Amino acid sequence: MSMAAPHGPIRNAMVPMRDGIHLATDIYLPAGASDVPLPVLLERTPYDKEGTNHADFSVAATAPLSKPDIARIFASYGYAFVLQDCRGRYASEGGFRKYLSEAEDGADTLAWIRAQPWCDGRIGTLGLSYGAHVQAALASLNPLGLAAMFLDSGGFSSAYHSGIRQGGAYELKQLTWAQKHALLARETASDPARRAALEEQDIRDWIGVDRWAPGRSPISAAPEYEAFILEQWGEDRFTDFWKQRGIYARGWYDEFADVPMVHMSSWYDPYALTAIDNFTGLVGRKRGPVKLIMGPWTHGKRSLTFAGDADFGPASTLDFQFGDYTALRRAWFDHHLRHADVADPLPDAVYLFTMGGGSGRRLPSGRLDHGGRWHSASAWPLPDVTMQPLYLRGDGRLGEQSKAAAYARFTHDPHNPVPTIGGAIASGAPVMEAGGFDQRESPDFFGSKPPYRPLAERPDVLIFDSDPFDADVELTGQVVAELFVSSSAVDTDFTIKVVDLYPPNKDYPEGYALNIAHGILRMRFRNSFEVPEAMEAGKVYAVQIASFPMSNLFSKGHRIRIEIASSNFPHFDINPNSDWRLFDQPPRSAENNVHFGAGQASRILLPVVAP
Repeated sequence: MSMAAPHGPIRNAMVPMRDGIHLATDIYLPAGASDVPLPVLLERTPYDKEGTNHADFSVAATAPLSKPDIARIFASYGYAFVLQDCRGRYASEGGFRKYLSEAEDGADTLAWIRAQPWCDGRIGTLGLSYGAHVQAALASLNPLGLAAMFLDSGGFSSAYHSGIRQGGAYELKQLTWAQKHALLARETASDPARRAALEEQDIRDWIGVDRWAPGRSPISAAPEYEAFILEQWGEDRFTDFWKQRGIYARGWYDEFADVPMVHMSSWYDPYALTAIDNFTGLVGRKRGPVKLIMGPWTHGKRSLTFAGDADFGPASTLDFQFGDYTALRRAWFDHHLRHADVADPLPDAVYLFTMGGGSGRRLPSGRLDHGGRWHSASAWPLPDVTMQPLYLRGDGRLGEQSKAAAYARFTHDPHNPVPTIGGAIASGAPVMEAGGFDQRESPDFFGSKPPYRPLAERPDVLIFDSDPFDADVELTGQVVAELFVSSSAVDTDFTIKVVDLYPPNKDYPEGYALNIAHGILRMRFRNSFEVPEAMEAGKVYAVQIASFPMSNLFSKGHRIRIEIASSNFPHFDINPNSDWRLFDQPPRSAENNVHFGAGQASRILLPVVAP
């Protein structure tokens, strides 16, 4: 169904919430349809309903479309399209408290839409990142009228376990996000002194082992932003704070709306685990249908062929597999809201891009040709995956279990953490960049220091390499490290990184160590995220650390490398190794050990796909 071009939008309709706050809302209708009941699409955003998202471009049209542009496109297809500023942002009233007002505000907005003459009672939701978080939040209330969803790179399954914290550690992208958006806040626009105070701060001067405190942070001039950062950071245990609607979908799966839904993300996105958790948690509970799409991109960059320095080829884009982003969403909503004569654009349950298999040469762009391919599956985890062990050995190899007891030791110095070189990150500027990179320090990566050596040469990074593969090996799922560890400290972190280790070639004479997935565990939470426990110096503990999800083909001749350290900064906050139970303890170095051999057989479990 195609209609005439939409007429001008209804701007800043002030929609009432249950507590009396009004949210600014724009409505885009097809021409002549102000009283014609139509299916409705809703996008709620904290990023300005009249703004432009950097990711809203396609392979064919590389200039990003504004949100009003996209709204007009969908209106021309016969939808009423509603754009709304979230509470406390841009033209909406109220105070912004990140993530925690979105369930009720979303449900109240749906109730208002249903009462409008241009709504036929069927409402679809869509949006990227925060625009996906708000969808999962309102769906946890199962509001009347919600009829289909398309969640792109967000919708917290559990923000404590990924998205705000991981393994007990805090994701410092929350700090960089807060500084950026404190500058964009309505209160900043109206207060020159506040703007000047925020602009004179360089977050690079504030990130390190020292924690921020009220009035002692680069965003102290924006106290409402400082408050929620300190709240998130300070809530280090898995308390009721983390079980609220809006940041804990898994706690509400039984009540979650049963509507057709897509959960889409990518391997270098901080919401990869969220998308998969929500899919697996809902697909068995709901008629849905519930779908999963996982690409090789960074956050929202679905129409690029690369993530960081790794290129996956022209077939890696969403556009190549599904048509562009607008076409896929239009087909999804046409099929499920209109019941139009439109084939289901996602007939299978799971769509994955498996990275790897490229030439390994340097492309004219300067990036690594890593390659990859799309395929579909009936479920996640993939039915033909088996968890196969490789043991860590004292000689730095991954292979058969060694019978001799041994250990490897390194010193974690909180003042000299291992720098983050890419990964599953978003909103990290100016101190983090997402994607795949050769794991070596350089001036381009915050925290790197001369002589800019490979991470494998740092004394605080343990390296374990497999033998070269004599055939291609696909890993799809989560690598699990089962480690026996000890420390001189009462608390410390252990991190893992899964690396695809390329052999040397003409373009990369030292080889190329491409990061694929990461994991982290704060040791005081080794037994429970609710009840922290101190370590005893020298005592050996058995722990499990799961990597972020991945799908990668390790080509013949490549090796799997596992890096183990105690920091991945500034992706995560630095563990000071001190006693968190005592006030104002200074950071201290820790002697950390990984143990091998009989009775302490540290190993990794690999999700190997049957050939």
